Amino acid sequence: MIQKRIINFFKPGSLIVVSILNVILFSQENIANDKRVIITKQIPTGKIELDGFLDEPEWKMVSPAKDFIQRDPIEGAPSTEKTEVYVIYDEDYLYIGAMLFDSYPDGILAYQKRRDQSLRTDDRFMWILDTFLDGRTGYFFEVNPAGLMGDGLIIGSESYWGTNKDWNGIWDARVVIVPEGWSVEVVIPFRTLNFDPNLDTWGINFQRTVRRKNEDAKWTGFQRNKKLTSPIHAGHLTGLKNLTQGRGIELKPYVSINRRRINIEKNMETDNLSDLGFDISLNITSGIKGSLTYNTDFAEAEVDQRRVNLTRFPLRYAEKRGFFLEGAGVYSFSPRNDVTPFFSRRIGLSEGKQIPINYGGRLSGQVGNYELGIIRANTNPLGNIPGENFSVARVKRALLKQSYLGFVYTNRSAVNLKVDSTALDQTLYGADLDLKTSEFMGDKNLQFQAFAIYHTAPKNEANLNFSDLSTRGLRFSYPNDIIRTHVSYREFGEMYNPAVGFSRRNGFKRIQPSFSYHPRPEKYEFIRQIEFGIQYEYMTDLDNNMLKEETTITPFNVRFESQDEIEFKIVNLIEYLDKPFAIYEDITIPVKEYSNNELQFKFETSKKRMISTELEYQTGDFWTGEKQTLKTQFSIKPFSGFNIQTEYEKNQVTLSGNNFRTELYNIELGIYPSPRTAIFSNIQYDNVSEALGLFAKFQHTIRPGSDFYLVYTHNWISEGDQIFDFDLVTISKVSSLKINYTLRF
Repeated sequence: MIQKRIINFFKPGSLIVVSILNVILFSQENIANDKRVIITKQIPTGKIELDGFLDEPEWKMVSPAKDFIQRDPIEGAPSTEKTEVYVIYDEDYLYIGAMLFDSYPDGILAYQKRRDQSLRTDDRFMWILDTFLDGRTGYFFEVNPAGLMGDGLIIGSESYWGTNKDWNGIWDARVVIVPEGWSVEVVIPFRTLNFDPNLDTWGINFQRTVRRKNEDAKWTGFQRNKKLTSPIHAGHLTGLKNLTQGRGIELKPYVSINRRRINIEKNMETDNLSDLGFDISLNITSGIKGSLTYNTDFAEAEVDQRRVNLTRFPLRYAEKRGFFLEGAGVYSFSPRNDVTPFFSRRIGLSEGKQIPINYGGRLSGQVGNYELGIIRANTNPLGNIPGENFSVARVKRALLKQSYLGFVYTNRSAVNLKVDSTALDQTLYGADLDLKTSEFMGDKNLQFQAFAIYHTAPKNEANLNFSDLSTRGLRFSYPNDIIRTHVSYREFGEMYNPAVGFSRRNGFKRIQPSFSYHPRPEKYEFIRQIEFGIQYEYMTDLDNNMLKEETTITPFNVRFESQDEIEFKIVNLIEYLDKPFAIYEDITIPVKEYSNNELQFKFETSKKRMISTELEYQTGDFWTGEKQTLKTQFSIKPFSGFNIQTEYEKNQVTLSGNNFRTELYNIELGIYPSPRTAIFSNIQYDNVSEALGLFAKFQHTIRPGSDFYLVYTHNWISEGDQIFDFDLVTISKVSSLKINYTLRF
């Protein structure tokens, strides 16, 4: 039935589709069932003191997961350092204890302390939990020897690691460095997890990094084609009995105090505001959680990373608001296809300006083979923006071992459409299919994706047809360690514009194949892997007139055993500009066909060093002239818990005698006395907006789930020719204090 529906939708490639589906379906039927297993046991409540030392006798009641196997640098070899992991539980908590032996404890690296910070710098211990034993979804956790905690939701193939690390669950950990290495104790409340209470077995896996050796080792699924965050490759944790989440009620009230000063025509207006609100969550079942937020406040959300846009298309910024991040994995739609029917920043944000959210409701979790996500939100009117209602629903139906069929629905409308006849009123429907296997030809990954989306027409253009208002596409991928290849095809209607989604460009057809070869030369011990590749993109309008033809060749990308990396690319671009656009101030690019060539060079040093840097240089043709781009990043970590990072970007552009230069500066300072206290500041300036921005935040975790925030933002406009003229005028400054506290019942 699934095959027939896809074939009918993509008739021109039906034979190819049938072949791909048959290969994937056959491969999934032959997935091996041999799994490594550890057995856990229940202990009396209150026996474990969370101090990082595995000195309680309860840890010795179970046998550890051990005998880790290298993923890198020598695939299949025993880990050079011994690791033992124990798992026990009581009525309310799951406990994980790990002893990570190290023959040279002075070589342990632990720079980072800020939650969810990248651990490319440090030694680390990671694990996943597949609490529904479905091989698709789950939870990711990690710690380093300094006690940093990181976590995320496993969402599939959207990124290499396949996790949404913006999720912050309530759990705790303690880490100590001992003469034999480093020791970890972790406690995870069952209330933090969604799970099937009828199961006595979960999926589980562990991975350890010894950074000075650039060594990664896993408990099971050590092959490079098998990611830690693919639960299908996990082992089993068995012996779980009578798991519950109690009443499953979580109340999170907050109080915030804000002082805002805004420069309106050189007159500073001051507002002193205080507010109360709350989030409340209820575990409807062990797999489904419902949440409600009232009078939502996002004072703690960090500012967007500033960027200079020299294209005619909008930029996409990441979501940073906690309410929309929790449970966000289910909303991932046809990953890697550049199609986003639901983009949460459409709710409560308009061109960077915050729109007050009156209330929001959320339902998320799993029921049997179905993964669900529902959001309902209401915003208050602000200026000429009316109050609006937002509805989003997403469901994924598990298929076979690793696949799913999904549907999405969104609706956006004004609170009172009769009063505001110009308000947006749109409904969207979409479906996506993801078929994949990791057992093609024994141990290879193979994936097929297809999607289709349609939304209703604007009120003033009711004559638009389905093709105008829809997008559709398919993708075939072979993503493996040595050979990676893919081909994708997409069509975007002329008027496709999802009201609660994101789309960079409309009105085109595009085919995009790529191939890359990644050998691991054994005779050069200082080289880990080399990449040679080519990517091609051909785009036309909906009448098959050429819009873009781009070929990118990677003569080499070298990853060294030291973790340094060097890359060189050659880009040839032929593009027909069908509409003029203003690229900078009064400089306009005319309608014409352009042929450009560009060289790109990138060098990156290992993040494990106290001082590290990145350098990227691009030079070549650019519309009617030329462009040179220089990007640099410099980071210094003199000791654990202290980090300074600077970024600089410069574009030097010459267009038919019109010269201009854009510059972007970014300085970040992080001071982290402990993994539970953070002082973070960010200064940004660009010469396009001539705006200087300061963001500073102090955060202290009172206990997991309860935090104190002190946030200060200050924005200036430079009225001189250069930032260093110090002719700065304040346009806004905001001071915010916020306290939230989580109560669980």
